[in-house]
Amino acid sequence: MSIPVVLPSERRAALTILPPLALYVHVPWCVRKCPYCDFNSHESREPIPQDEYVDALIADLESALPDVWGRRVQSVFFGGGTPSLFSAQSIDRFLSALRARLALADAEITLEANPGTFEAEKFRGFREIGINRLSIGVQSFDDRHLRALGRIHDAREARAAIEIAKANFDNVNIDVMYALPEQTLDEARRDVDAALATGVPHLSFYHLTLEPNTVFHKYPPPLPDEDNAAAIHDMVESELIAAGYEHYETSAYARPGRQCRHNLNYWRFGDYLGIGAGAHAKISFPDRIVREQRVRAPADYLRRVSERTHIAERRTLTAAELPFEFMLNTLRLKDGFEVPLFAERTGLPMTTIEPALADAERRGLIARDHVRIAPTELGRSFLNDLQMLFLSEQRSTRSV
Repeated sequence: MSIPVVLPSERRAALTILPPLALYVHVPWCVRKCPYCDFNSHESREPIPQDEYVDALIADLESALPDVWGRRVQSVFFGGGTPSLFSAQSIDRFLSALRARLALADAEITLEANPGTFEAEKFRGFREIGINRLSIGVQSFDDRHLRALGRIHDAREARAAIEIAKANFDNVNIDVMYALPEQTLDEARRDVDAALATGVPHLSFYHLTLEPNTVFHKYPPPLPDEDNAAAIHDMVESELIAAGYEHYETSAYARPGRQCRHNLNYWRFGDYLGIGAGAHAKISFPDRIVREQRVRAPADYLRRVSERTHIAERRTLTAAELPFEFMLNTLRLKDGFEVPLFAERTGLPMTTIEPALADAERRGLIARDHVRIAPTELGRSFLNDLQMLFLSEQRSTRSV
């Protein structure tokens, strides 16, 4: 394959339209650290400093305003950790500060919650302050598997939490994991049936993976082998599609029109401001695209925000990096992306990635025409291999 010529960063075209902007707010505390979790989460052995942390979030937002001033926020996502450990009053104080500083355009506002933190009155409070989407980390409806995953709730509490959520929110997501330790196909099917029985409009089904720096990575549990895991995946997909859910992203299924707007913005290479301990951000300017990460440790974050030294890393993406960054996200979507979006979000011409696209098409990993580029069923099955074609292209261009 010939080596493509990528424009050097100083010749990258200016972005004439900035992408939509989302806001991610990280709450780093949880009741118990799960053995599979590699997120920036910390067990709350002492009372959580809610007031101090909200003060820090507001200060963090203030310091970021010059990068996003005048832009409209289309979605807000409180993730963690377990944001539902915070009171409605604390979340409301932050949202009030946000509305005073940036415009929220009919925003989708999501709060992550775990079943072990549900109280009906508390969640009515969340609804009243403007939270309009709830994402519940159920993971399984089988008590044996919940214990193996280190969850603090059981199946009965999970079902009760979902009922409280449905009574207060029209827009609810449930997170479920599959290919769990010693999980059989029938057990996974029962989890699918239980999730479908809730009737929620959005379901996220994640394949359990052993991530570095987790207890499960250090002490691996007995997981289903590759063939059994693949059979479980195929069953999950076929059952949910048969029930009327669209498999619109690698791990996401939704009723028509009920996709997660916040996550769609990630996968379409939109912008997001990330605040809170360890949060990541991607912000576009006409002449550059910047990635940031905040310091991870909550105590360090609380101390350093007031000093304006809480940004652990800030760097500008090079033109050579942008094709892989774009494809890493957009190829997760079943429908891929419309052809003009590549130039619109990267400032690079489509010719930049033509050799890799041709290679992917030749291997049957993508389908494309003059309107849209999307992964095929084979491409979705071998998504990492498909995405790596654009990483290989990035590496080859650095020696040009």
